[in-house]
Amino acid sequence: MTGRRSLWACAIFAAVWATIADAGTEQGAERSRPVTISVDTRNILHRINPEIYGVSFATPDILRALNLPLDRSGGNSATLYDWRSDVRNAGADYYFESLPVTDDISDQFSHGFVAQAKAGGARPILTIPAIGWAARLGPDRARLAGFSVRRYGRQQAADTQWFPDAGNGRHPDGTPISVNDPNDAARPVDIVAEAAARVGDLVQRWGGLPYYAIDNEPGLWHESHRMVQKTGVHAQELAQRTIAVARAIRSADPGARIIAPESWGWSEYLDSGFDVQGRAVGRPAEQSDRVRQTGGMDQLPWLLERWREAGHPVDIVSVHYYPQGGEYGDDGAGSRDVQLLRNRSTRALWDESYRDNSWIGERIALIPRLRRWVDAHYVQGAPIAITEYSWGGDNSMSGATAQADIWGIFGRFALDMGVRWSAPKAGTPVFAVMQLIRNPDGQGDGFGTRALAVAVPDSDSLSAFASYRDDGALTILVVNKSLDEAADVHVDLQGFVTKPVTLKNWQLANGTMGSSGQAAIRSATLTDHMAAQSVALYVISNHDR
Repeated sequence: MTGRRSLWACAIFAAVWATIADAGTEQGAERSRPVTISVDTRNILHRINPEIYGVSFATPDILRALNLPLDRSGGNSATLYDWRSDVRNAGADYYFESLPVTDDISDQFSHGFVAQAKAGGARPILTIPAIGWAARLGPDRARLAGFSVRRYGRQQAADTQWFPDAGNGRHPDGTPISVNDPNDAARPVDIVAEAAARVGDLVQRWGGLPYYAIDNEPGLWHESHRMVQKTGVHAQELAQRTIAVARAIRSADPGARIIAPESWGWSEYLDSGFDVQGRAVGRPAEQSDRVRQTGGMDQLPWLLERWREAGHPVDIVSVHYYPQGGEYGDDGAGSRDVQLLRNRSTRALWDESYRDNSWIGERIALIPRLRRWVDAHYVQGAPIAITEYSWGGDNSMSGATAQADIWGIFGRFALDMGVRWSAPKAGTPVFAVMQLIRNPDGQGDGFGTRALAVAVPDSDSLSAFASYRDDGALTILVVNKSLDEAADVHVDLQGFVTKPVTLKNWQLANGTMGSSGQAAIRSATLTDHMAAQSVALYVISNHDR
């Protein structure tokens, strides 16, 4: 009994000590670990395209504050947008309602959006529909319901606050309403004629635009816009629609660059909307597009070959990507597990060895995969883009460290265009980290334009990126993803010639950006102390290399 009692007493002592230690940590005794980073300052890998720093639906103030070069108008409402009457349909995002466009930035799909992007110094991307339907309104510009409760009966949910007649298109048991009149809140249109007329209108007003994207996430039309599109779009149909709309855009605005296919995610890279829908409803495999149309090929490389045969109507090959493990969908930090996954799953963008921790369960390596597909099936070196992405957590440092990591990855792995959904709100940690990277001094001087090779011991806990600016300054971005531990950072500047230099630095921690008083350079080594969940940018000027 005595031995057991002693063990019990030791356990009680250990538990009490752990409690005291935890309390000490909470009161400021932050654990710290040493981390050595290697930067090869001698060899430039490639030029970083500044258009990786894009967002969607930003106000001019946001664009200027963050020094952002690209702004996109897209999303589900863009698919049925009618430029003639300035009306959109929200689709499954909001009860399939056709709505008059308001002055809100997120409602801008035409001239108003172009004006705001230009006022912020950014190049606009405008979405041109290809679905073959356009939203319409009732008398006096009244809302219309795609699935009227009066007409189709009680539904699983309805817009009880603003428009009780608008249902969610599902019976009370959750099954979709299979028979409805698509003309209830939309009208059929000729996609070629409408694209040519709309782009012609934009050319007349603005002299043309730099970019047009062809529709939005067509592989989800049978869900997002099932009021007008009940059957998932076929691979052959998507190829033909893209070619036709691209040619119409090109004829009206020859200097513009065309972006497609705007695929929503992993499933659409591999399969048509028809096949994705077919698996969900149990359609026999022998009826699939993969068997009947694409010859067993994944959809995106198959589309690229069809476009190649048609004379390369698409200039920039684009996809969307959202992590599927719960990282996106909440502005808050989320649970500890979500925060850890948020900062680990950015590896899906580049790491050939990383198996995605979601229903996907595959090695995605999205940027290298896109590059291989485009080089092999379309045009060697044609631009690749991720025109919608978000890892969520805008109001948290977890979201900020993930966003910093993503921008660093885009530059390191030579993505040509990146557009976040959507612009962050001022005052959030994600806004602050974008400002740190793009405009920390208010003069537009941030991270550089020529990527350098960097090695870190564990990118899940700390990542780093380096580059030269056009003015010759060496810039280093360090992202401490750890939720609990500070980092004593030692950056080995390989090939760096020691001489008097100027070091400027900014660090974002606890949602606040300031300068680190501990940053220093000695004997070609940059040292600093970084708080847990923090991001730092270092700018070294007046050096030789």
